[in-house]
Amino acid sequence: MTRSKHPLLCTLLFALLSFSGWAAAPAQAEGIRLLSANLTPEPESEGAWGLLADFDVVLTPKVEEAVSRGVTLYFVIDFEVTRSRWYWWDEKAVSATQVWRLSYHALTRQYRLALDGLQLRFPTLRDALQALATSRGWRVINRGALAPGQQYQAQLRMRLDTTLLPKPIQISAITNRDWNLSSGWQGFNFMVPKPLAPATPPPPETLAPAESERSGEIK
Repeated sequence: MTRSKHPLLCTLLFALLSFSGWAAAPAQAEGIRLLSANLTPEPESEGAWGLLADFDVVLTPKVEEAVSRGVTLYFVIDFEVTRSRWYWWDEKAVSATQVWRLSYHALTRQYRLALDGLQLRFPTLRDALQALATSRGWRVINRGALAPGQQYQAQLRMRLDTTLLPKPIQISAITNRDWNLSSGWQGFNFMVPKPLAPATPPPPETLAPAESERSGEIK
């Protein structure tokens, strides 16, 4: 058996074949799915937490056609933190919402994602949906909102807000499941760590009596 004289070329060919096999895989089901979510401490503000979340967003043909014809879509990400109480209803400690606006501009042939004053432009709908599906840098928990050492339940969802669509489409969306795009609430538990106690400085060193007397001798 002889070895190839070009191992790098073989590696590249294997990668291309693997990629081709992945690209030929069947498309994901239409709708919105939460793939992963976790909370990370904000380094700039002690006690604050940011959300890292990844969704899978696949529009139905009817919704895709509507946005390509100029209908603006509003995608809402809802986030909540609650704490269980045996003696009463659960306490809602945190509630946050993001509203992303997806639109198509025929003159520039670009899709746009907008959040408050932020605007992102993309050449294809697929690129815009990939950006929408990735949530980074969103501070959902401010400093002091949660008690250290307590366990909480976090949950989030992404949904298409049909109440912000044009009135004729709103009426159609009531009975048409093509417009019912939502991941549903997905939750996870997490514990707020207690702050580390400040390190106690070591006691100052003292000289023994004999050493103290010698240190005062004049040579």
